[in-house]
Amino acid sequence: MLLGTLYLIPVPLADQVVAASFTPFASQMINQLDEYIVENEKTARRFLKEAGLKIPQSQLILHDFGKHSRDKIPSKTFLAAALNGKDLGLMSEAGCPAIADPGAEVVAEAHRLGIKVVPLVGPSSMILALMASGLNGQSFAFQGYLPIDKAALT
Repeated sequence: MLLGTLYLIPVPLADQVVAASFTPFASQMINQLDEYIVENEKTARRFLKEAGLKIPQSQLILHDFGKHSRDKIPSKTFLAAALNGKDLGLMSEAGCPAIADPGAEVVAEAHRLGIKVVPLVGPSSMILALMASGLNGQSFAFQGYLPIDKAALT
């Protein structure tokens, strides 16, 4: 059985910067894929349009893996097409998928199922901040983002 590939597609951290941060290969890949697992459908559609998507958006299949749906649908469900040989894309709302974002669950499930996972080059806020900090990157450890819920900060 020939399995598809899960491409991890980075989303720039700011609007209107795709041309400065997106590689030609990444642009090529988004025009070969018509099915995506996304953290936020609206953000994903806006990014794909800015990135030069040539496929009509009405022909895309977007699986919502956002905070309101991810606990209700098993990760394996999103990967069904890859189990049948189709390539898929995975996008977080901003930055690199699976870095401090729920996409890690999808990637782990893809590995369990034997689906090839290919990360594309792109921005990660943690690495960009480390690069600009002047701190020693050899001893860097990411412990996670602060909670969004203010009550969880105490």
